[in-house]
Amino acid sequence: MTLLSLQNLSVVRHDRPVLSGIDLTVAEGEFVGLLGPNGAGKTTLLRAALGLLPHGGASSLDRLTADLRARHAAFMPQGREIAWPLPVERLVALGRTPHGRSPADGPAVERAIAALELATLRHRPATELSGGEQARALIARMLAQETPLLVADEPVAGLDPAAQIKVMQTFAGIAAQGRAVLASLHDLGLAARHCTRLVLLSQGRIAADGPPEAVLTPDTLARVFGITALFATTPEGPVFQPLDILKEQQ
Repeated sequence: MTLLSLQNLSVVRHDRPVLSGIDLTVAEGEFVGLLGPNGAGKTTLLRAALGLLPHGGASSLDRLTADLRARHAAFMPQGREIAWPLPVERLVALGRTPHGRSPADGPAVERAIAALELATLRHRPATELSGGEQARALIARMLAQETPLLVADEPVAGLDPAAQIKVMQTFAGIAAQGRAVLASLHDLGLAARHCTRLVLLSQGRIAADGPPEAVLTPDTLARVFGITALFATTPEGPVFQPLDILKEQQ
């Protein structure tokens, strides 16, 4: 079942085209990593898909009311400012708001807290946490929403390596259970290892779309990122390591 469909999506900001001709579907069971250089349009695509930016073309979420959209897709934006000193537990519980009061609220919050290993922080004011801890709390809030589709903008930025792996494993597990995740990522190694599919943006258009080994090819990496890299399949899974900048890029 398709959980998100974009057809000829385009965005123009300040008279400048940011996205053009984006056709994309995300189905149940997929963990889709959205990749691209800075300024490629990743954040704009996520926000337009969710109806948070004016756009041309169509998103399947356009026809949903705000309430239905919030029960269908959870969103973690790139900005991570927490304005109020809520205890972590209450911050995570805000993810349940679209569902109203429900007997499922408590268990959903507990599952999210456990997934991000926040039990020891649950009573701490969120504003007193480190940046990485705040990010984990906000990811947990998104998980507590328990929607079919999760959309996250650079969710692992600023996290330590163990926390990055934990978040990526959690997202992969959610997809394996039949839901879907669409996340913008800059760490190509994490994307190659954990995502079932990669979508690569370049200059506002889709430059490649497919399994990691089909997207992170030497030609594509050279053309879009201007780098060389090692991509190997090991007994522990795929390993991707950027190596150098192409001479013409230096």
